[in-house]
Formats: sequence, structure tokens, C-alpha cells
Amino acid sequence: MSTLKTRVNDESVKAYIDSLVHPTRKQDALILLEVYSRVTGQSPKMWGTSIIGFGDYSYENSSKKRQTWSRAAFSPRKNYMSLYLMLGVLKHPEKLAGLGKFKHGKSCLNINKLADVDMKTLEELVALDWSCMNEKYP
Repeated sequence: MSTLKTRVNDESVKAYIDSLVHPTRKQDALILLEVYSRVTGQSPKMWGTSIIGFGDYSYENSSKKRQTWSRAAFSPRKNYMSLYLMLGVLKHPEKLAGLGKFKHGKSCLNINKLADVDMKTLEELVALDWSCMNEKYP
């Protein structure tokens, strides 16, 4: 495995969100920015060109190289919002059951718009993943 191409940088999170063309995606990004900031207690940073991350952790990849990644993150994509649940989307099935409409990959929870999900459950899911990350990577 090679070095990660997506790295933390000094680009402005606010400028990135302001640049979003889709009004719902922009509004949802502002809401998630507030949720993640409150849950994590961390300041947001840009990771690459489109990921908004909070905190970081270091891990050893399969090639025994140390790499750093965001502890919690989301990305306003063209067709949906991606929320990165670092320990896996299926880690908390009881929360997913009450979340609402979404699709997912291994570590990405994809939501068309926040109006499609229960925000209390979403915030609990983000908080659970943050807590589990902090336990696994103190």
C-alpha cells in the first residue's frame, strides 16, 4: 500500500462550504459542521479537496507504514453527503435501524439529504464512532 494521497491541509473549511453550488448540500454541510464540532470538540480541517475532518489518528497499514487519517469526517459529494464512520458503518446496527433513508459502504454512510434521516440518531451515531475511535486510538 502506498502513502495516502488525501492529507490534512490549510485550505479553509468555510471557503469550501461556501463554494458548494447545491443549496441543500451547502445547508446540510453547515449543519454537519456544527454537529461534528460539538460532538468531537475539535476544529474542522480540510483533508484533500473535499473532506472535512476532525482530529486525527495514526495507524500502521498492511505494509507496516505509519499513516495518519482523520478520526471523524464528512464530505459533501455531488449526489449525497458521505459521513465517514472510521470503525465501520455496521458497528452500531441498533442506531442504523432508526436512522432513516441511507446507503452505505464499509466505512461510508451516504445520505441524500439530512431531511431523510433522524438527526438525533445521526448525532448519536457520530458520537458513538468518535468514542470508539478514542478508545481504540487513545
